[in-house]
Amino acid sequence: MGERAMITILVLCAAYVLSQFYRSFLAIVAPDLTRELGLGPAELGALSGVWFGAFALAQFPIGWALDTLGARRTVAGAMLAAVAGALVFSLAESFSSMILAMALIGVGCAPVLMGSMYVFGRAYPPERFAMLSSVVLGAGALGGMVLAATPLALALERFGWRASMAGMGVVTAVAVLAVFALMRDPPLAARSDARQASAWRDLLSIMRIRALWPFLPLTFVGYAVVAAERSLWIGPYLLQVHGLDPIARGNGVLVMSLAMALGAFAYGPVERLLRSAKRTVMIGSIVTGLTFLALGLAPRAPTAAAVTALAVVGAFGLTYGIIMTHARAFFPEHLLGRGVTFMNFVFISGAGLLQAASGQFMKSVAEMQPSAAFGLLHLAFGAMLLAATVVYAFAPAKPQG
Repeated sequence: MGERAMITILVLCAAYVLSQFYRSFLAIVAPDLTRELGLGPAELGALSGVWFGAFALAQFPIGWALDTLGARRTVAGAMLAAVAGALVFSLAESFSSMILAMALIGVGCAPVLMGSMYVFGRAYPPERFAMLSSVVLGAGALGGMVLAATPLALALERFGWRASMAGMGVVTAVAVLAVFALMRDPPLAARSDARQASAWRDLLSIMRIRALWPFLPLTFVGYAVVAAERSLWIGPYLLQVHGLDPIARGNGVLVMSLAMALGAFAYGPVERLLRSAKRTVMIGSIVTGLTFLALGLAPRAPTAAAVTALAVVGAFGLTYGIIMTHARAFFPEHLLGRGVTFMNFVFISGAGLLQAASGQFMKSVAEMQPSAAFGLLHLAFGAMLLAATVVYAFAPAKPQG
């Protein structure tokens, strides 16, 4: 790998760290927003939902831009919205201003991972796609998790949340300059005049690829159940079922987060070892689904066993990059950008909708004992994941012909 290619990968990793930071920072800033602006759980949940919604909807124009303009201009241009969003957030005096800020940040983060996958899909042999994707996913998960934890908490304590978010806007602006100045695009796929279709017609072309249909249930559910556990339910579960204090809960969350980062790094080498993206995804999804079922069937398991199970979910559950590796083989070269962004739309939509649905479910069982309620939630997560895996088993391992 040449020096220029290495610089491009490092720039993409740094940008994805920021994307992961913006996905996680509300958990740390939330007490300050409640104290200063009076935002309650409903408002904080809405802010997170706006981020996911803007991120998901932005995938469609981003797919067109990747195929038409290339990754460098698409990623750098969109990230300017994240710069603006961080600055608006730092100046916000109302809930509506925060909604605008989170929407801008969601749009700004939307192309980073897809831009990376577009570059890997166009510039490298297919057998290297999983390895390179796992590097970006692992580095982003690890770096974003660390940045949005202790460093952010220390910055809030010393400078306050407004100055800290303004500072992150400046850091994001530096990342935009790095992407624009240092990143190199692979050549765009040539299109004949006969193939100059509209963006929506190209999207329909992706959706008509029958080989991708068995992917969709697992794409919708696979990332969603892990994201819902990590970002929404692990804290209440460790508090209400296991009675852990804040420090102990934080340690449990850290264990699962580190397992997720390590799992993301490991999936690339594992896929190369098994020489099959489909087999790798099947193994990871089955292990994750069975572990959720074990949590559901043993809701009063010892704390150490529960945290270990959550770590297994984190380590095996991030099949995201390998599903994308498998799906990438079925996209025509001139539709690669729209293909990966369509799949990402399904991933992110599933995460957002499942978090909302699981919240309504937990509200409906609020009268039950916490152990029983969380037991049912984990059983539902495991059953959905295993059912989606059964459908995915019918997907072809690779294109025919």
